[in-house]
This record gives sequence, C-alpha cells and structure tokens, in this order.
Amino acid sequence: MFKLAHNGNVLLDISEFAPPSAAFVLEALERSAFAECKIDRDAINAFFKSNSSERILVVAQKLDATISITISDDKMQAIGELTTPQGGKLLSIDDAKKALVKVGIARGYKQVFLEQLLQKQFELPAGSQCQGIVAQGRLPSDGKPTRFVSMVSTLKDRLTTPTLREDGSVDMRDFGKLASVEPGTVLINQQPATPGKAGFTVLGDVLPTKAGESLPLVPGEGTEISKTNPLELVSTIAGVPVDINNGMRVDDIFTINNVNVKSGHIDFEGSVIVTGNVDPGMKIKAKGDITVFGTVESGELIAKGDITVKQGCIGHQKNDKSLSCILISNSNIYLSHTQYCYIEANNILIERQASHCEMKSSGLLQIGHPDLPKGKLFGGKVIDATQLIAGEIGNESGAKMIINLAASGADITKDTDDCFKDLAKTDEQLDTLQKALEKADLLKDLEQKRLLIEKIGATQLHYCQQAEQLEQRLTALEGGLLDLLKQTRLVVNSILHAGVEIHIFNKVFKTTRNYPPSTVSLIENKIEIDFKTS
Repeated sequence: MFKLAHNGNVLLDISEFAPPSAAFVLEALERSAFAECKIDRDAINAFFKSNSSERILVVAQKLDATISITISDDKMQAIGELTTPQGGKLLSIDDAKKALVKVGIARGYKQVFLEQLLQKQFELPAGSQCQGIVAQGRLPSDGKPTRFVSMVSTLKDRLTTPTLREDGSVDMRDFGKLASVEPGTVLINQQPATPGKAGFTVLGDVLPTKAGESLPLVPGEGTEISKTNPLELVSTIAGVPVDINNGMRVDDIFTINNVNVKSGHIDFEGSVIVTGNVDPGMKIKAKGDITVFGTVESGELIAKGDITVKQGCIGHQKNDKSLSCILISNSNIYLSHTQYCYIEANNILIERQASHCEMKSSGLLQIGHPDLPKGKLFGGKVIDATQLIAGEIGNESGAKMIINLAASGADITKDTDDCFKDLAKTDEQLDTLQKALEKADLLKDLEQKRLLIEKIGATQLHYCQQAEQLEQRLTALEGGLLDLLKQTRLVVNSILHAGVEIHIFNKVFKTTRNYPPSTVSLIENKIEIDFKTS
C-alpha cells in the first residue's frame, strides 16, 4: 500500500488503493513498516477534505537522527541537541564527532559525553528531542602563594597556651617550659608558589592563569638557609624561635624572676622574659622581644621586637603631665589592661581596657577580644593610628578625650609640599639653562660654542633626571596618602560617648551625644558616622 521514495518520502497511490478516509490511512500507517516515520497528518486530512485529483499522496517522511551544536556565550560549553530518528538511521558516534568539528570544537570533548547523549536514541520515542553537554571548557586555576610551614613552636605559641592543671582549670601564670631549639634544628619548611593551571574554551582559546606570589624565605638573626635544602630554614644557635615576616629568628633568652632594685635595669641583646613583675622606676631594653608574665608598674620597656605583658601596666601622671609607665616597640604590643601609660608600636592590642593613656600606633589599635572587640577606652589621647577598634569609647561623664587617626598623613603632606618646592626650583634651573643654551647658539667661535653646549646639555640632563625622580616621588606620596585615608576608620562595637574629639587627617568631629555601634571614617573629605544595622 505504501512505497518509499528515494528522497525518504512515504507515498500512497490513491488510484490503486482508493482509501475511504483519513482515519483508514492513519491506521494503516501505524500497522505498517513506516509506523515510526514522521506522519504528515495535515496533508492526509487536507486531501480527504478537498476534491483533489492527485494520484500520489505523500503521507509520511523517513528521517534520520540529527544533532545540532550550540556554543554558550562564554564559550565554556557546547550543548548538543539530538533529535531521535523517525524511521531513519541512528546517529553514529563518528557522525556526531564530525558535527563537533564542523562548529569549531577544539578542546574539552570527551567521548563519554556523546555516548550518553546518543544512548537516548534507544530510550526515547521517535522524533524526540533531548540535550546534553558534548564539550566542556576549563576555568583557569590560579597558583598558590608561597607557604611557610613552621616546624617548631615559637615563643608566641607558648604564650597562647597556658598550662592546664590536674583539676581542669588553667594556670594563667604558668606557660610551661620555654620552646627552645638547638643549632641545626629545622625551623621552617618553605612550600614554593605554584604556577597555576591555564584554562581553555571549547573553541580552543587559552584562558591565562595567575601564578601564586613567590616570596623568599627570610633568615633572621641566629638562622640560615639550609646548605643541603634551600627550602629549609635552620637555626645556627641555641635559643627561642620567634616569627618574623616570611621567616624566623632565634633569640638568645634572658630569663629573670623580677626586675627590681636588686636586679637593676636590664639591657640585653636578645629577648627578655620576666616571670614575675617589673617594679616602679625599672627599665628593660631588648633587641628581641620582652615578655612579662606579671605586672609592669611605672616601668620603662623598650624593644625592637614584640612587648607582651600578661597582667596590667599601671602608671601615673607626673608633675610635668608626662606618664610614668612607658612601653615602646618597633613591632607589636600585647597587654591585658593599662592605665596612665605611654604606649607606642606598629600595632597595639589590649584585651580589656585602656584608661588615661597616650597611645601611638602606625597600624591597628584594638581594645578587646579579636573576634569582636568590646573593650573600653576612655580618658587620655590616641596620638596616631590607622584603625581603632573598641567596644566602648569615652565614658558617661562626657570627659574630654582626643583621638587622632591618620595623623601621619600630615607628614606625607609636608613631604609633598617640600617635593613641589624642589620641583619648582628644578624647573627654574631648566628655564635658566634653556636661555643659556639659546645664547650659546649665537657664539661665532665654533669650538667654544660646542664645548659650552655640551656642558649645558649635561647639566640639563642632570636636572631632567632630578625632575623625573621628584615627579615619581610625588605620585608615590599622593598614592600613599590616598591608601592611608582609605584604610583609616574607627569602629565602635557598643557605644561612642559624648565628649570624644575625633581627628581624621585634617578633619575634626566632636561627639555631643552618645552613638550606638557605628563606624567613623573619612568620606569625600568629610567625617561620616555609619551606624551598624546588625
């Protein structure tokens, strides 16, 4: 009844079979070998509704399976849309691969992707459409920076792990035996930066990666790079290891019970550990760290390394208005609580409270626990800091307190002004030399003219180089000031009282009422308070 034409059409000879209705033809097709072909129901129904005299009617079409490939906008995926065969041939894996090549797929192809999609030809009805990933690009993965793995416990590690008593309580005065090392001990193992892994799109474009930052292993005093392994830092002396940026140093340690009149002042080349207290009027000076397990009362501590006082630092105001307790560090200072002290360091971290102190920090001044600082700061003066974080600033009495943030910006401004003045003088010199060059060009004696022009030219070159250096310095100063002001902020986690005078660079804000948790910063050259909502 039905015949297959060479072009895949299924034909019905009307004159030979004369079917009575469209329903008869459709039922016959469903029982025939062409049941899975694409049946043209519209053409069949239209024929029986009209008075057509056609002898041959196209009732169906035999279609092979097809696949179309779509590439995502970011070129990271190729999606195949498969149409299952309708009486025609299955799509082979080779033909599917040719379709990928035709649209330019160059990378990210895996045969398993195609096999999973082509398997649908056996699972879905004829003429069904389904999609699947046929190629997948890869995002670049950045390299990892250099890591420095500590192989020993440092003094700072020891200070954060007090001794546990037998009853389960903690002895805050006993931190166990000093973590010392012998010569040749491996202190740090360096894990080099990795280059990263480049990515690619399905079209073969390479997506560049960023190599991890490579940092050198830094040997401090008492250490050296291992002669047998350049990735290891080893000690050269016996002592206590102390962390430094990208490395360690080993300090010779001087340990004493108390610093008092009996012991005298301490001036030591390494680090000093005081297991007890520092009495009034006593001084400690160290090229390493100073660690006091007890209290410091009206003492003076000066260190190139960290200063740590596990108990309080207490002083008083002298007749000349200066403070009797002084702590100065070229690194960081860690305290429990303090009052009437002058404190100066890169970063100052106080656990509970600071009252009536003068504090100067080039970086962070924090009062309270690091996770959420809620310590109290009142009275006294903050001479300088980039970031000040505390729970409560000022007190209920409204007593005056002065906070200076980004005060070092004034030094940058002064350097910038001096730089502008020097640049103006350099420009004047260049103008004078240019006039001299024009006069020299009028000389009739050629040899004299040549020598004079060469001399002026050499001087011009000197001043041009000087002007270029000054302009580079100006750019660096301006960038440094912008970075400083961008980082500067005061964070209050509980309450900011009235009577606090806040200076940020050259702007001033005085609190006349109490403020809830908030952040104070310089925005568009104006001090703004942003209240915390959570």
